[in-house]
Amino acid sequence: MIIDPTAAAPKVVDRATWQAELDALRTREKAHTREGDAIAAARRRLPMVEADPAITLTGPNGPVTLLETFEGRRQLIAYYFMWHTGRPAAEQCEGCTFFTSQVRELSALHSRDVTYATFCQGPYEESVRYRDFMGWDMPWYSAQDSLDALLGGRGPFVLACYLRQGDRVFETYWTTGRGVEAMDNNYALLDRTVYGRQEGWEDSPAGWPQGWTGTDDPLSADGRPLAQWSRLKAGCCSDDLGTTEH
Repeated sequence: MIIDPTAAAPKVVDRATWQAELDALRTREKAHTREGDAIAAARRRLPMVEADPAITLTGPNGPVTLLETFEGRRQLIAYYFMWHTGRPAAEQCEGCTFFTSQVRELSALHSRDVTYATFCQGPYEESVRYRDFMGWDMPWYSAQDSLDALLGGRGPFVLACYLRQGDRVFETYWTTGRGVEAMDNNYALLDRTVYGRQEGWEDSPAGWPQGWTGTDDPLSADGRPLAQWSRLKAGCCSDDLGTTEH
């Protein structure tokens, strides 16, 4: 979306006035940060629920257990990627694609004994082609046959955290909806710009550009998830995932 250069903008003031208002906002930002730290501290103190470590998923070499997806580390973060079976790449979930595209370098997580993996809700062979089409390299599993045991009706998409104690597995936290924005940096950066996310639900001054009003999808362009366009422009392979239903 191209912003109209004549669009409304903040009033212009001298630097001292601007800095004074920014300083007042900074006080609120610091309070927000401290509250976030307090919430994280409470999150660390939540009880946990035991999960069956033998729950079966499918990986590159066939069936694996939930315990094995930890790759020997103490903790696991799993994102449950929505899937539309039998559909080409252009018709896969734009939200899951948006968030997963931002999970790249995992070394910091690994240094803290944490594994990150995608638990796709569709079949392995079909969905892993999508991972390859997108150029992702995180561990990828199909949880299709074990979703009831893993999620128990939660969803449609979930970010979940697990703890391993020996051969026992415990679920310690889960979230969905906007809680999944923990995976994102684009929105965090946009929230610091004058026009924000440019979505209709935001509390912005009158006249601020808002290209998505609720009827448009801010995570898609020209009929496919935004993150796919860079792959196609780079000459990536076909987005046919080997399915016959188009």
